Amino acid sequence: MEAYKNLSKEELLKLHKELNAEYKKYQAKGLKLDMSRGKPGAEQLDLSMGMMDVLNSKSDLVCDDGTDCRNYGVLDGIEEAKELIGDMIEVPADNIIIYGNSSLNIMYDTISRSMTHGVMGNTPWCKLDTVKFLCPVPGYDRHFAITEYFGIEMINIPMLSTGPDMDMVERLVSEDESIKGIWCVPKYSNPQGITYSNETVRRFARLQPAAKDFRIYWDNAYGVHHLYEDDQDTLIEIIAECKRAGNPDLVYKFCSTSKISFPGSGVAAIATSPNNLVDIKKQLKIQTIGHDKVNQLRHVRFYKDIHGMVEHMKKHADILRPKFEAVLDILDRELGELEIGSWYRPKGGYFIAFDTMDGCAKEVVAKAKKAGVTMTPAGATFPYGKDPKDSNIRIAPSYPSLEDLIAATNLFVLCVKLVSIEKLIETM
Repeated sequence: MEAYKNLSKEELLKLHKELNAEYKKYQAKGLKLDMSRGKPGAEQLDLSMGMMDVLNSKSDLVCDDGTDCRNYGVLDGIEEAKELIGDMIEVPADNIIIYGNSSLNIMYDTISRSMTHGVMGNTPWCKLDTVKFLCPVPGYDRHFAITEYFGIEMINIPMLSTGPDMDMVERLVSEDESIKGIWCVPKYSNPQGITYSNETVRRFARLQPAAKDFRIYWDNAYGVHHLYEDDQDTLIEIIAECKRAGNPDLVYKFCSTSKISFPGSGVAAIATSPNNLVDIKKQLKIQTIGHDKVNQLRHVRFYKDIHGMVEHMKKHADILRPKFEAVLDILDRELGELEIGSWYRPKGGYFIAFDTMDGCAKEVVAKAKKAGVTMTPAGATFPYGKDPKDSNIRIAPSYPSLEDLIAATNLFVLCVKLVSIEKLIETM
């Protein structure tokens, strides 16, 4: 296959006519396929059904320290759950607060608390003229939605193969006191699947922000979500690195079991320094007497320890790997030599990031929708839904069946071809 840019206008028009006939055949099929969100498929959810059997009316619901999980109390979570989550994210149990089922909820609360009451005695953000946040792009739309909801100004930071552009991050946070944080998905990032390099993590830990209340929002959403047992990315641990750099309070680390057990009924947590924990608990003890300890115990009894969780995640990988490979194989085969798109080959996580030619992403997503395939809206991976190049599309392979995924991806590449040809003809 020859690169489209090398074809004449007549050749492109002829090819467009052939591809459009194929597209109309897809429209006639009445497809209803969804690649819009990174939800686990039913087969993955089935892996955790045994969790429903580990507790029943005859179970002993008392923890090792004597805590009765049926009753009030234990603001920061049962010790067994803190140890399990601590092993999952490589942090001591003493640095952890266990919450409910959603890490997104914790992130929202953390921003909200900073707005209304400030961070460790600093001025509440709501009393400041301007509050800004750094946003590595493309990134996670729900992160950006939180900061947008609170009226926080978001600044795009380009993602490199090593993580965010740290030259830009270091310069901005050192110069501007109104910059209060940065969103990060450091391992198998959403949507590109990039893992931050050791040097990037160390540069984060050594940041010298102008704002005393600047925090790194380190969303470790995919820490154990590998696709391959023998080829995995590694990430050095940020809390220990910050302590080593003399910046122990610089980071909030978030996590959950949402894509490990049940997305609607998992366990979420924040890990951070002792000083930050004291500050957070001031609000938390007003907000709740404690989160769902029975669910925490259920998770501990099911996985037993980190080794049980690792084995469980291998089963997830066995389901996800063929789906990711199917998408990547189709992209390679159909678009590899055409020079009308680029994509990453992640070793874990939940997404594949695809970049069209500039100015084509919205039209590709719209064209796929008209033929029955729903994708994440173009622009969603940027603050305010505005992709300056209109090029990034997030592909979510996890939810559809393999058969549906292959059909959806074949239609997607067809749409990429059609829209790219139209763009090239337009510029001739």
